[in-house]
Amino acid sequence: MLLLNVFYFLCFRKSSSQLIFSPIISGLEILAFPCNQFLKQEPGTSQEAHEFACTRYKAEYPIFQKVRVNGPNAEPLYKFLKASKTGYFGSRIKWNFTKFLVDTEGNVIGRYSPTTSPMAIEGDIKNALGDV
Repeated sequence: MLLLNVFYFLCFRKSSSQLIFSPIISGLEILAFPCNQFLKQEPGTSQEAHEFACTRYKAEYPIFQKVRVNGPNAEPLYKFLKASKTGYFGSRIKWNFTKFLVDTEGNVIGRYSPTTSPMAIEGDIKNALGDV
């Protein structure tokens, strides 16, 4: 399973869209969590983010309510993810599209920066799915 904080109002990435909007590997479950903590790039409601992703990008994966990923009011899931795998800036998430790879037992086995190419983590995803 790949969990990531996202924004849909503005879309700065090209390579990330390959992974986010169409699963690249059979069996991969993508869970998206809209977040407005980064330059307020997700200003609408959770429903607006969902509708935009499904209409504009044909998202076919779960898009959850907007969450906070940093600070004292961070979603408990993100507190767990960040505590399990720190990044370049420690546990803090520096931008949208930070990705966490979680195995079927709920263990965080990878954390990837927003600029990490989807193809760069394909091997890790296949390992997690036992497809290697």
